[in-house]
Amino acid sequence: MSFSLDVNILLYASDTGSPYFDRARSFVESCIQRQEIFYLGWSTVMSYLRIATHPSVFDHPLTPREAMANIETLLSLPHARFLAEGDGFWEVYRAITAEVPTRGNLVTDAHLAALLRHHGVKTLYTHDRDFLRFSFLDVRDPLLSA
Repeated sequence: MSFSLDVNILLYASDTGSPYFDRARSFVESCIQRQEIFYLGWSTVMSYLRIATHPSVFDHPLTPREAMANIETLLSLPHARFLAEGDGFWEVYRAITAEVPTRGNLVTDAHLAALLRHHGVKTLYTHDRDFLRFSFLDVRDPLLSA
């Protein structure tokens, strides 16, 4: 089984001030230890770099070097794959946004959902309930209390 991680999971795992820090960090570490292939969209990576280093978002933002080192850790894993738009992506995005009215903040969620659909990835770990709108995704929240 393969899966993808949304940016919020990576951010919570990096934000020591977050109430979700311990659970998110533990979950990301478990993903690193597993042998299952996991996917990240480049848009997810760029969002992580933007938000994790932003002083208005984190009380103690990461330095660009720290944030990039976190991404490089993932890049170096033999079971990590990074997804980009390819031929036919726009048609997938258009089909998804025809099913789910998309504007504002949902645009970036629809982008990730379309990218996952385009590459055949069905499971997404996220703490963002907006992804439940995309019926083709198996949305799981690893931060919910057991």
